[in-house]
Amino acid sequence: MRDKNLLPMLQEETSNTVRLGEKAIIDDGVTLGYPAARGGDHLLTIGPEARIRSGTIIYSGSSIGRNLETGHYVIIREQNIIGDGVRIWGNSVIDYGCCIGNNVKIHNKVYVAQFTLIEDDVFLAPGVTLANDIHPGCPNAVECMEGPRIKKGAQIGVNTSVLPRVVIGENAVIGAGSVVTKDIPPGAVAYGNPAQVVCSIGDIVCTTGLIDKPYRHIIDGVEDAYTTS
Repeated sequence: MRDKNLLPMLQEETSNTVRLGEKAIIDDGVTLGYPAARGGDHLLTIGPEARIRSGTIIYSGSSIGRNLETGHYVIIREQNIIGDGVRIWGNSVIDYGCCIGNNVKIHNKVYVAQFTLIEDDVFLAPGVTLANDIHPGCPNAVECMEGPRIKKGAQIGVNTSVLPRVVIGENAVIGAGSVVTKDIPPGAVAYGNPAQVVCSIGDIVCTTGLIDKPYRHIIDGVEDAYTTS
């Protein structure tokens, strides 16, 4: 494993394609600045204090903030803008042209499609799939590709699929195994196939008894957009 004491050597080796911040810990078996076939800027920038584990491949042409952490066998494609404190766990793929905010947690085996927007403090549980192609196989499909917009603080449950162009509102919670086919309001709880809004986060009670309301820390700052319609 390359530790922070070997960082100057790593920077010198990759200076033409990679700008790596200080105090990075990079395992053996990591590829930084993998050549992207697409045009544009081919410099990969990664901020300070990254922790990048073996098997990770990060393409050239992305900008990533400080404190990036990856699990094993993560792929981050080109033309992405990724904020600070982002965690991407094992076997997940970030396709090209995405924008990801600060303090986002992306769990194992997640696929983030091209042209997806993920705001700050979002959590994607294991197996989440974000899609971007509304008409697969159409000759003009590329022209209308657009991933979901996952707003600040939203929590997406295990094995959920979110269809193209869907907006998941701020602090919304999506239950496990859902297929989200339409926009979800801020502060709403939705689940099912297709996902339906069932209540607001303020209605959820902690079943463990540790606290009364698991989302009390954000309830006061969220406008309750839940309706029965």
